Amino acid sequence: MRSDTLVTSLATSSVFDANRARGAVRFDVRVRDGMTRRGGLHESGSLRVRFPSPEDDGLSGVFVNTAGGVAGGDHFEIEISATDSSRLTLTTAAAEKVYRAPGPAAQLNISLKVGAGAHLGWLPQETILFDRARVHRRFDIELDQTASLLLCEIVVFGRTAMGERMEQGEFVDRWRLSRGGRLVFAETIRLEGNIGVKLARSAVAKAGAAIGTALIVPGDEALVERIREASESFAGEVGISAWNGFAMARFCAQDAARLRADMMAVLARTGAALPRLWLN
Repeated sequence: MRSDTLVTSLATSSVFDANRARGAVRFDVRVRDGMTRRGGLHESGSLRVRFPSPEDDGLSGVFVNTAGGVAGGDHFEIEISATDSSRLTLTTAAAEKVYRAPGPAAQLNISLKVGAGAHLGWLPQETILFDRARVHRRFDIELDQTASLLLCEIVVFGRTAMGERMEQGEFVDRWRLSRGGRLVFAETIRLEGNIGVKLARSAVAKAGAAIGTALIVPGDEALVERIREASESFAGEVGISAWNGFAMARFCAQDAARLRADMMAVLARTGAALPRLWLN
């Protein structure tokens, strides 16, 4: 490589690196005077969390990404600890958009720790992947044996409302769940290359553009049966099963609106209270 070409390449790379978004949020919640209250809070970069209003015994938080979305090479870290029988529900201010990435993939790392008797609801709005987006996401979840969890994620491959589809890109989603110090669930989803063709396959998404997962702890066959009673109202495909003391529902639909409706129908059967932003 000629020296002037190398210099230009290095300069371009340094400009790209300098313009990458970085963000981190770390906080804990605990019970004080019978109510869940925030403990220590650390925020850095473009990631913020806000607690809009007090509640009877729980606490709600809303994540805000001031970068306006996620692009290639961005790096975000979230660490949350709920203890002392606290109750915490988290969502996002809007759907998170992951844009085209000409370089390295974006990195999203989420660590959730839920202590004895505590409950955590992780209910962000949709993650929308633009064509040629590249993102690696990782969930590491540690639950006490007496803790409870509701974790819901929706991923949309393209802005379907605008007639756009994700054709090329990379999506890696790694989940690890431990309960009482024992690993009870491990999964990694990897879609890369010609994602549009892969999603069209019957064994993958049957041409669907939106997928979702709801992880419910604790969960048993009785909960599975309650959810299956609502199956005639589903607009997409929904499958649910229970094992190792938790239940999991899988969703696949032609667009985000249908999948969200199915997700809300399932959550209604669990008795979960939805974040207000989901209902706007």
